[in-house]
Amino acid sequence: MTTTFTDETRERAREIIARYPADRSRSALLPLLHLVQAEEGYVSPAGVAFCAEVLGLNKAQVGAVATFYTMYKRKPTGDFLVSVCTNTMCNVLGGQEVYDTLAEHLGVGHDETTADGTITLEHAECLAACDYGPVMTVNYDFFDGVDASTAVGVVDELRAGGRPMPTRGARLCTLKEMAVQLAGFADERDGAVADGGPGEPTLRGLRLAQQHGVSVPGFDPNTPIRSKAEADKAAAEAKAKAEAAKPAPVEASAAPVKGGDGASAPTGAAGVGDPAKPAEATGPAKPAEASGSTTRDVKAPDDKSPQVRTAETRQPDAGTAVPDAPGTKVPADRTGTAPEAGDARAAEAAGVAANAPAGDGKPAGDEAGAQERNLTEAKAGTDADGAGPADANETGAQK
Repeated sequence: MTTTFTDETRERAREIIARYPADRSRSALLPLLHLVQAEEGYVSPAGVAFCAEVLGLNKAQVGAVATFYTMYKRKPTGDFLVSVCTNTMCNVLGGQEVYDTLAEHLGVGHDETTADGTITLEHAECLAACDYGPVMTVNYDFFDGVDASTAVGVVDELRAGGRPMPTRGARLCTLKEMAVQLAGFADERDGAVADGGPGEPTLRGLRLAQQHGVSVPGFDPNTPIRSKAEADKAAAEAKAKAEAAKPAPVEASAAPVKGGDGASAPTGAAGVGDPAKPAEATGPAKPAEASGSTTRDVKAPDDKSPQVRTAETRQPDAGTAVPDAPGTKVPADRTGTAPEAGDARAAEAAGVAANAPAGDGKPAGDEAGAQERNLTEAKAGTDADGAGPADANETGAQK
C-alpha cells in the first residue's frame, strides 16, 4: 500500500533538512524517520521511500539506518509502547516477573500489540535507570520501582483511556505524538511539560552536591543562553582578538635560508647575506663523533613515509643513502675507521652463508659427524661393559 504523506509532514521535512548545512543534509535522516513514524505509527516502506526522496538517497541506505535503531518500528505499533527492563539489575529486583505478568495479562509477547491496538509490549535490555529499578517506560517516560501489580494497574488505566502520571517527566502522550517530539518539534499540549518532577535518587545526588559544594567550575545557572547571532558575533570577536595578539612576522633577511639539501643554511654562510665572503672561509665540515655504532644515521627526504624513513635511518642502503643529507652522521667504529658503504648488506650475506639451510633428508643442525660420534661412543661403551645390542642401543640413546 502506497502512503501519500500530508502537506504538513512535507513542510516539517523541509524544516528539518534546513537545520543542517546544504552539503550535510543526510544528517537529517534520523529526525525524518521519527517524522514519518509520527504519521503512520511505524516506518513503513512508503516512509523509507519518502526519506530517500527528500534526501536524495536510495532506499537501501535509508533502510539500513531504520533497521539498526530499535526506536524505529517496522510494523504497526500501538498507541502506547510499554517497555520493561529485563537487564541484570532490574532482573534481580524483579523485572522479569513484571514482564511475564504483563505478557500473560495482555495476551501478547515481545514486540506484539494487543487486539485493540492500544498497547505494544517489549522487553528492553537496559533503560539506563538502575537506581530506580525495576523500571518500565510508556512511550519512553519512566515508571520507577514497579512490581507486577503496579505494572498491571498502569496498562489497565491506559486501555481504559486514562493517562497515568509517570514517575519522572511530562504527562503521557501517544507514540505518534512522542515521535513528533523526537523529530525536533515542541510538545504543543497546554501545560504538558509542566507536569511531573525529578526522582528521589536524582534529588538526593543534587542535595549532596549542594551540601559539599560540588559544581562545575564557573557554572552560573542564571547565565542566559545566547542566540546564534550573538554566538557568531562573540566567535568573530574572539578570532579578531587572537589575530591581533599574534607576534609580528619575522623579516625575510633574518629568516634562515634553505640550502640545496633542504637544511637551514646558517647566517653568514657563503652566498647568504655576505656575497663577498668566499666559500672556503667556512672551512671543512667537522667529522662526526664516534658513537660505537657501525650504522649510518641518515635522515631520509621529507617525501618518504615515516616507516621508510625509520628503516633507512636504522639500516641505510648503499644505493639509496645520501651521505650529505641533513642530519647525516657517519659514526666510526672503535678502531676509528668509518664503515664502508654496504656494510650492513655484506654482514647479512655473510650470516646467510654461515647458516646454510637444512637439506630435505635431515633437520637443521643434524650433521653426519655428530651421528658418527654418537655411534662410536655407544660402541665403546658396549665393549667396556659387556652389554648386549639392546643395552648398546639404550646407552647410545642416553648419550
